[in-house]
Amino acid sequence: MTAPPPHSPLHSPPSFKRAPRPAHAVSAAHPSASGATTVRLNKRMAELGLCSRREADAWIEKGWVLVNGQAAQMGMQVGSDAHITVQAQAQQEQEQLVTVLMHKPMGYVSGQAEDGHEPAMVLFQQRNQWMGDTSRMRFSPAQFKGLAPAGRLDIDSVGLLVFTQDGRVARQLIGEDAGMEKEYLVRVTCSGPQGDIDVNVQAHFPAAQMQRLRHGLSLDGKPLKPAQVEWQNPEQLRFVLIEGKKRQIRRMCEQVGLKVVGLKRIRMGRIALGALPVGQWRYLGANESF
Repeated sequence: MTAPPPHSPLHSPPSFKRAPRPAHAVSAAHPSASGATTVRLNKRMAELGLCSRREADAWIEKGWVLVNGQAAQMGMQVGSDAHITVQAQAQQEQEQLVTVLMHKPMGYVSGQAEDGHEPAMVLFQQRNQWMGDTSRMRFSPAQFKGLAPAGRLDIDSVGLLVFTQDGRVARQLIGEDAGMEKEYLVRVTCSGPQGDIDVNVQAHFPAAQMQRLRHGLSLDGKPLKPAQVEWQNPEQLRFVLIEGKKRQIRRMCEQVGLKVVGLKRIRMGRIALGALPVGQWRYLGANESF
């Protein structure tokens, strides 16, 4: 297995496609991203994009990982020059993991049920699978095991929500070093002398405040990273972010005198919501990557 390429700049989402791998053992040896002399083997494998730390520990326990030709031990430390080999059984198990793309409706929470609201996960049922799903994968109750949201959408937001069993996908989307673009369409109003303005908001919104939206705001005492923000139409903004603080867009808009009245996520990385209907889901295809 080989490591994914380094993150690309804001305007070029990173590619996480990997070259085809043979059915036999696969090897990887790369410089350590942490710069440390040694790191735990499971962390090193995650850095290389081979698997999640949890998967690494499971594979090590099953004897599927070799370091410099010797069976790996749980918790062992490795250097950047260590030759890590993963057996074919691990690859085969990993290929069974699913990633689900859902068009979350309003009124559902992303994670666990709270305040009487159902989690979006309840929509992951065979009857809700999109007829346009071309993945050829079959729904199975076993796919619930370890399936978790990779990122959140507020209860009053709609659009693309990702669930995955694959730790590599979760790391790409919400890991500490994740820089994945996330695109939103945001309907807004602004205050006027006679009350809220909800028509031709663009004409009443100062250009200087638009510049602050793009770069210059802070949340929770920390400066935000630059964002792409532009008018999609006179009442709707398009945001592209590379970070995901809690209710970030709503809080950004509040700071410049805008009120969000509708928010829809339409893209994560290179995966777009597209024609996926509200309340339905599809599998991430084998030929797709974030």
